[in-house]
Order: sequence, then structure tokens, then C-alpha cells
Amino acid sequence: MQAGDRIDRGSPLPMYYQLKQLIVRDIERRRLQPGDRLLGDHELCARYDVSRTVVRQALTDLENEGVIERVKGRGTFVAHPKTAEGLVQSLTGLFEDVAARGGHLRSEVRRVEVLPADAAVAADLEIDPGESVIHLERLRFVDDEPWVWTVTHLPADLAPGLVDEDLTDRSLYQVLESSYGVRLVRGVRSVEAAVASAAQARLLGIRRGDPVLALRSISIGESGRPVESFLALHRGDRSRFQVELTRSTAGGRPGTPLLLVKA
Repeated sequence: MQAGDRIDRGSPLPMYYQLKQLIVRDIERRRLQPGDRLLGDHELCARYDVSRTVVRQALTDLENEGVIERVKGRGTFVAHPKTAEGLVQSLTGLFEDVAARGGHLRSEVRRVEVLPADAAVAADLEIDPGESVIHLERLRFVDDEPWVWTVTHLPADLAPGLVDEDLTDRSLYQVLESSYGVRLVRGVRSVEAAVASAAQARLLGIRRGDPVLALRSISIGESGRPVESFLALHRGDRSRFQVELTRSTAGGRPGTPLLLVKA
């Protein structure tokens, strides 16, 4: 081990912080890839002659920063990068959001048909229960890895030919605008933590009970009519939502609360 690869006990920097830097440097030097295994707690203690408390603090920080992943019973691994999504703060679809970041989104349409709206969907779309809606289920892949499971509903009269459209490599929002003159102008979105069911886990390539981020949305068209409602389940280990914040000036109008506490 070279001198620069050791903990400097005379340094004012905390040992856990130095260990973090050493681990990151080792990943870069060895050109490790996402999924590659790293040294475990005991191995790090022995290699750098530090306590388990120091190791745990360093690994906890690196995990929180998205550098590593720790899997109970398996070990510590280089983390897969998470896709930062701006879907909460702007009325974009996942297709546009991923493309803006240089990624490729592919959709596998699992189900698309016209169905009578149930009470919940009817309330979202402000129509009568039983009215016809397009029911669209898609498994969406980012760079060929399953990422998101979406269930979308739209009033059938807005886009009567949508059931015949090929949405494999196309944005739903672009199709609605270009083919049916339906333009979304505003909406309401919320995100909450959830756990994957057995069926959802199989689709997303994760384990039952793993964390998912549930994004719910109602989108409004230019006429003021709700034109879409959807539920999207994002893999918790591959996604994070990014929101830009501004603070109102003194005496300005306060913003709308974004944190909703369930009763």
C-alpha cells in the first residue's frame, strides 16, 4: 500500500472522511463498474487499521451520496447511477425527461384498450363513471433496463385512434399534440414511497417488498379539461426526483405546500 493510500492519523480531517476518499479513489483507479463488489466492513477495518465505527460512517455517507450500494447478506457494491427526473416540477413526460439527459427510453405496451371508467378514474378525469376511457399499461425501459411501470387513463373521445398508435419509441404527449391536437398545459403531481408487490417486482426486475416511488398525476388541457391521469411506479434503486426551489420575497405570496401528510 502506497503512502497516499493510508489513513493520515495526523491530519485534521476525520478518519471516516479520509476513508471515504480512499474508497472513491480505489473505485476510480481500478475502473470498477456499477455492480462490482467492494471490500466488506471487516476487510476495510483490516486494510486501513480503523474501527468498525469509522468504516460504518464512511460507508453510510457513500451510500447516501449514491456512490455505493449495500445489500444485506451479499456485500457492498459500486452503485448504479440513478436517473434524476424533473417530472415533479414540470409538465414533461418520462420520454422527454430521459431524452433531455442523453438517455434512451423504450416502452413495452402491455395493455391498451377502451374500458368504462371506474369511480376513481372518473373522479380524476371529471367524467361520469362508466364513460369510455383509454386504459394504457406500459413497462418502460431506460437504456434497456426496466425502470417504470405506468398505468394511464384518458377520455376515449379525446384520442379515439390512440389504441392503434405505436408508442414503443414515441412520447405519448407528442402523439396527443401532433395527432389529436391535445396539448397539456398544467397539472398536479405527487410522489410517495411504496413497496413493490410480487407482480410489480417481477415487471421491474426487483424483489417483492423493495422500495418504489409512486408518482401520481392529473394533467389538464388547454380547454381546462382533465385529459390524463396516471400512476407510475419508479424503481427506488434507480430513480430520484429533482426539484428546483425558490423562496418568495418578503411580503410575497407564499407557495403552495408540497408536503401532504396522510391522516
